[in-house]
Amino acid sequence: MATTSPASARYLELDGLRGFAVMGILAMNIVTFAMPEMAYISPEIFGGAEPGDLAAWLAAFVLFDGKMRGLFSLLFGASMMLTIARTEQSGADPAKVHYSRMGWLAVFGLAHFYFVWWGDILFLYAVSGAIAFLFRDKEPRNLIILAVLIYIAYFLFMAAGMGSIYLLEAMARAPGAGEQAILDFQDVMDSFGADPASIAREIALYQGSWPSIVAAKFENDLFTPLLTLINNIGETLALMLIGMAGCKSGFLLGEAKTATYRKWAIWGIGLGGASFLAIGLYLMGTGFDLLDAVNAALAWTIPGRLLMTIGYAAALILLIRRFAASAFVLRVAAAGRAAFTNYLGTSIMMTTIFYGYGLGLFGEIGRWELYLFVVGGWLTMLAWSKPWLDRYRFGPLEWLWRSLARGEKQPMRRSGAAV
Repeated sequence: MATTSPASARYLELDGLRGFAVMGILAMNIVTFAMPEMAYISPEIFGGAEPGDLAAWLAAFVLFDGKMRGLFSLLFGASMMLTIARTEQSGADPAKVHYSRMGWLAVFGLAHFYFVWWGDILFLYAVSGAIAFLFRDKEPRNLIILAVLIYIAYFLFMAAGMGSIYLLEAMARAPGAGEQAILDFQDVMDSFGADPASIAREIALYQGSWPSIVAAKFENDLFTPLLTLINNIGETLALMLIGMAGCKSGFLLGEAKTATYRKWAIWGIGLGGASFLAIGLYLMGTGFDLLDAVNAALAWTIPGRLLMTIGYAAALILLIRRFAASAFVLRVAAAGRAAFTNYLGTSIMMTTIFYGYGLGLFGEIGRWELYLFVVGGWLTMLAWSKPWLDRYRFGPLEWLWRSLARGEKQPMRRSGAAV
């Protein structure tokens, strides 16, 4: 639903999708804001295995895990195409503007990682976006083919890497296994940081001061943004390319037929959701065997994640179309237009609540109770975004990013907006 020319339009469907995505990302990130990292993978490691905690884990795993980040990646690719079109319409050099945007996004991402929260995705997006730009002139069909090939290669790479650990396990547990084989397997398992001593150190760190947390990142996680990039660029780049195709074809702009969206919603969510549910129930049945849980998080869920991401995009577009004039959808869309501010603002808010330099609640709140904080975060996004954008052209950090990328202060206040 656009009201102006394609290059300068605001698409309610795109903004609404982005709003739902940034809200959904909080529903997954909340665990790693408030608990040790491995709690994300297994409630048996941390977070409680009571019925309420297990239900919260399973619901988050099936409904949100990876899908909201996937939506964000699709939308990043789609928005990139619109930004290129607007830049060309203005007479500016799209390559210069794009790479300036990606450069500053990388700076924001690294600052976010080292000084706020370790789960940053902005640096990954900046590098992936820089590569995706090279394919901007390809037809939607060719973008989809390339994306699928990259996604398959990524899946095989991750599956092979995770499968090699099962091989190590078999060698270490074979009759007459050598000492080196046993040590190699144990080193890999220890690297996950799931043992009680590692969990205790992580809790102590994040219940400490801000300088100590930052110092630990520079000492122990200096190259983590690069490792995150290596491990995730295949999926992220593939989804961005699909998003670019979705923009060019009109699918992500709400321009496809209702039957098309309905088909993708039913099959994508149905098949993908069934695979996630099966994996989740299997993990619960095995008592969250550590190696199985890590494989599920990093490899087994990759095919279902793509299906559900596209299925969610289709279902949410139908929802946005149906309730386009409702106050709720308009507020969600506003949250999406300020998604950059909401994403980074959520990190600042939640780390202040849970880390030691704030309220110090890290490791103190049960898993299902964390979703009360999620609701609070959602209400905050919905409360501030629309009133702000009724007065200003951009969210605060969107304005800063745009001004830095273009090398000049951008106009902020809307014409005729009240002071």
